[in-house]
Amino acid sequence: MRPSDSERYHRRRGLLLAVLLATCGARAHAKTAPPPEQMEKGRELYAKMCAVCHGPAGEGYRADQAPRIAHPDFLAAVNDDYLHSAIAQGRPGTTMSAWSKQRGGPLSPAEVDALVALLRSWDHAPPAHLDEHRLSGDAARGKEIYAEECASCHGERGVDGRHVHIGSSPFLRGATNGFLRYAIGKGRAGTSMPAYADSLGADRIDDVVALLRTFQVPAGLAEQPPSRPPPLALGPVPLNPKGKPPVGYNTYPQTTSVDTVKGQLDAGARFALLDARAPSDYATEHIAGAVSVPFYDPAPYIQKLPKNAWLVCYCACPHAESGELARRLMEAGFTKVTVLDEGLGVWKQRHYPTRSGGKP
Repeated sequence: MRPSDSERYHRRRGLLLAVLLATCGARAHAKTAPPPEQMEKGRELYAKMCAVCHGPAGEGYRADQAPRIAHPDFLAAVNDDYLHSAIAQGRPGTTMSAWSKQRGGPLSPAEVDALVALLRSWDHAPPAHLDEHRLSGDAARGKEIYAEECASCHGERGVDGRHVHIGSSPFLRGATNGFLRYAIGKGRAGTSMPAYADSLGADRIDDVVALLRTFQVPAGLAEQPPSRPPPLALGPVPLNPKGKPPVGYNTYPQTTSVDTVKGQLDAGARFALLDARAPSDYATEHIAGAVSVPFYDPAPYIQKLPKNAWLVCYCACPHAESGELARRLMEAGFTKVTVLDEGLGVWKQRHYPTRSGGKP
């Protein structure tokens, strides 16, 4: 039996619609190559500011569990807005700095875009299919599952573990439910994050996602950016200008313990404390008396630093950024340079004094 004119019309219409959808889908998944100058800028900035922790090619774990940002499953699941926000706003409570000028960092929006373009150049997989159906999980059930499966790596509330702070509000604001489902279900091959799709199933994964959403603080309660953009004024160096030289300091590449540095500070020794992190981190919290000298650009401060006094560099990762600053100072002719062993983290664990704001 021959199809009627009406049937032929609907078949042609359906075929045309399928072709159009396939074409649109291909265009949506196509990756437009960024301008060469943007890529070059991204490579320059990454090498200067990011590689020290994330590795030269985004392989991760170069310092303080910095994640593998070139992981194909990660790049396949995140959009550019997520990447831009993560770079610009950082991850409070971690060693991931806020790099945007708006938050007290050194980068303009165009420079953040250049870094995003570089990360996208590492993305060779097709976009992941993210299940964004309405969340129906139960947070109470999720709490039990999380305690058994997740807390040992991510901490009781997702912000006090040794791995990615999945309870961080900026992270959760940028991560869709589909992204979280995908990450939990698929895991991160080649890392310590296993796949839970088979062991938990979709419903129990939703329970965990529902719990994670209870960790999220509303955006209006987020910390405010510092009032002054970088570079920050150096401030007085050295501390205790009339004091005696410190005792027990070890020249870089060796480190000096926090207890030795604190003891010499209490004794009135003459030295300077240099915070090697981004100014946004310095403004959030720094060792009392320290001045801001970012590891990625010490040039504005070189002429103002004393070569006849010890310079103690520190960061929080715990030696990567401070070690880079110390290396650059040694190359500039400074000889009395050391790195604070274990950095700000151990200093705070000892309950030694810290301050917030742009002043030492």
